[in-house]
Amino acid sequence: MKKIFLLLTIVFAFSCKDFSKGKQQTIDNSKDEFSYDSIKDADTETNDSILLKKGKMIAQSTQKVLGKNLMLNIQKNGLVGAVEFCNEKAYPLTDSMAIVHHAKIKRVTDKPRNTNNKASEKELEYIEFFKSKINNNESYKPILTNDNGITNFYFPIVTNTMCLNCHGIPETNIDPKVTQLLNDKYPYDQAVGYKENEVRGIWSISFKDNQNK
Repeated sequence: MKKIFLLLTIVFAFSCKDFSKGKQQTIDNSKDEFSYDSIKDADTETNDSILLKKGKMIAQSTQKVLGKNLMLNIQKNGLVGAVEFCNEKAYPLTDSMAIVHHAKIKRVTDKPRNTNNKASEKELEYIEFFKSKINNNESYKPILTNDNGITNFYFPIVTNTMCLNCHGIPETNIDPKVTQLLNDKYPYDQAVGYKENEVRGIWSISFKDNQNK
């Protein structure tokens, strides 16, 4: 168990490899402060480029808030604490970040643990798109769409070793105590059986085009 906590402390990222280095687009993790001013300085940037940066910034800042709080729960109560946190606190914190950013922020999946995270038909298409790209080791970028002045931003959440503690194979990756708690909290849980580098779901973020440009 000490080994697990050490690994979590060193490499943990709440939403797995959402913005890991590599072929996909990345976000700078070096700053704790986020400002819309930082994404609108260059006059030469296209509108899509500005919106893309804004979507990334919203996703990463939300991820950092969730990750920081999740780590506190893991350090205090172990992996069982992670399940308790996700069940009780993840939604309120995400909603708080949505208010801060004047956006709608969701993490959705084709294999939900919480039924509220079930992807829509369109989101399922994007999940399949990212799965195809990752399975074939192809480069990809976030997806941007526009609907009557509303920008929609989509980017994959990809599993790493840490994710498997709650989303891997029961008894192989997931501690029996965690499995029992998951069964109690989420009787219709589908979010297990993952391996590393698989699409767990996507960020689905929406915001008005004319805000804070």
